[in-house]
Amino acid sequence: MSTPTLAVFKLASCDGCQLTLLDCEDELLALAGGVRIAHFLEASSAVEPGPYDLTLVEGSVTTPEDAERIRTIRAASHRLVTIGACATAGGIQALRNFADVDEFRRVVYAHPEYISTLSTSTPVSAHVDVDFELRGCPVDRRQLLEVITAFLAGRKPDVPNHSVCFECKQRGSVCVTVAHGTPCLGPVTHAGCGALCPAYRRGCFGCFGPSGSVNLPALIPLLRRDGLDDDAVERFLHTFNAAAFHEELRSP
Repeated sequence: MSTPTLAVFKLASCDGCQLTLLDCEDELLALAGGVRIAHFLEASSAVEPGPYDLTLVEGSVTTPEDAERIRTIRAASHRLVTIGACATAGGIQALRNFADVDEFRRVVYAHPEYISTLSTSTPVSAHVDVDFELRGCPVDRRQLLEVITAFLAGRKPDVPNHSVCFECKQRGSVCVTVAHGTPCLGPVTHAGCGALCPAYRRGCFGCFGPSGSVNLPALIPLLRRDGLDDDAVERFLHTFNAAAFHEELRSP
C-alpha cells in the first residue's frame, strides 16, 4: 500500500493552528514516518499535487478567492478536517458579521478600492462538506494528533463533546462562578483547553466555541447576576467564536 498523503492549507487566519502542529516536535517526527506531507507551506516549500488522503484547513472564508480556493481544496481531498476557531466558526474576523464591512474598509485602508473582501467571515463548512471540525484558538495539540491519527487509521476521532466544566472537575479546580462570582463561559464552551483559565481563577472566554449541549440563554441571567450588563454580555461573547455563539442564541 502507498504511504498516505497529508496536506495542510491556510485561509484567513493567524497561522496559530498550523504552528500547533509544528510544535508537536517528537510526535510530528513519528507522524512524518507514517505519512507523506505533500503540502504544508508553513513547514516546507516542496509541494505535491493532490489528491490528498487527509487535508487540514486553517482559516475562515473572507474573500471571493477564499471561497473558490476551498472548493478546489475540497475536490482534491479524500478527507477534509477544519482546525481552529477561524475554520470552524469564522474566527475573530467574524466580528465583521455584526457591522458594516465597507466602513471598516474605509477606516483601515488608505485605498479601500483595492481591497476585495466578503461582507462576512464564514466557516469552511458553510461552503463545502467537512469530515470533521476541530475547535480551539488555537487547537489543542493532543486533540490534533488524535484527529490525524484517527483518520489515518480509519476510525472516528476520540474528541470529547462535553464542556469546560467537565475539565474543571477533572483537575479539581474550584468553580470560579460559584465560589467567586466570576463571569465564565465554561458551561457552554467545548472542552479541549484543560480548563486553563479557571485554574488561574479567571473565567473561560470561550476559545473552543460552543460545546455539544449548549444552553446559552440559560447562562445569560447568570452573567448578569455576576455583574455584566447587556453591553458587557455582548462584548464577552464577541471574541474568538462570536458567530458560533450568536448562532446558538438564535437556535430554538
